[in-house]
Amino acid sequence: MAVQYDLEGQKRAYAKWAPIYDKVYVKLLADAQRKAATAAAACGSDILEVGVGTGLVLPYYPPHCRVTGIDLSFDMLEKAMEKKVDRKLSHVGLLASMDACALGFPDARFDAITVPFVITLVPNPEKALDEMRRVLKPGGEIIIASKLGADAGPTMHVESMLAPMMKKVGWSIAFKASRLRNWAATHPDMSVIDISPVFPVGFFKMVRIKKAR
Repeated sequence: MAVQYDLEGQKRAYAKWAPIYDKVYVKLLADAQRKAATAAAACGSDILEVGVGTGLVLPYYPPHCRVTGIDLSFDMLEKAMEKKVDRKLSHVGLLASMDACALGFPDARFDAITVPFVITLVPNPEKALDEMRRVLKPGGEIIIASKLGADAGPTMHVESMLAPMMKKVGWSIAFKASRLRNWAATHPDMSVIDISPVFPVGFFKMVRIKKAR
C-alpha cells in the first residue's frame, strides 16, 4: 500500500508550533543537538540538516562549516532565518522548504547529514533515508538524534510502563532503533556504527549511519 502523505496537514501543525517551539525545547534538546552538530562537522564541512525547524541546531556548527537546512514548514524556516541574521551565522547558507522524501540536490553532494528529532515524524522514513543516502558522499554519515524506543532489555520494559505518560507529551516508543538498523541492512554500503544515549539519558539517542567509501 502506498504511503499517504498529508503534507498540508503537517504544515498546519508546524505553523502552530513555530512561535513556541524554542521555548519548549531549547534546553531539553540542547545536548543532542550539540553532539549531532559536532559529529557532522567531524565528517567534513559541507552539511545538510534535514528538518532544520526553527534553527535550534544552527549555532552549534563550527564556523568553518557550510550548512544547508531544509524543512517542510515555511513558518519554522522564518524562525531559522531570523536566527541566521540576528546571530550572524555566516556558516549557514541555503534554508529552503523541501520534502525529506524528495531532496532537490544532486547525488553525493554532502559530507554529512543531520536529522534532529524529525525521523519519527516523516510519513515514510525509509524513503527519506534513501534520499539522504543518495545525496551523501561516500565516507559520509547520516546522524540522527531522536526519541527511539529500546528493542529489548530493562529500558524497553521501563518505556512500556511509561508509554501512557509519554504519549500525553507527544512522545512515542513505537519507533525502535532496530528500524534504522533494518534499513541500513538493506543497503550494502550503509552501516550503523554507533547508537549513543544523549541527555536526558534513556529517552533520546544519537545514531550514526556511515556510507562506505
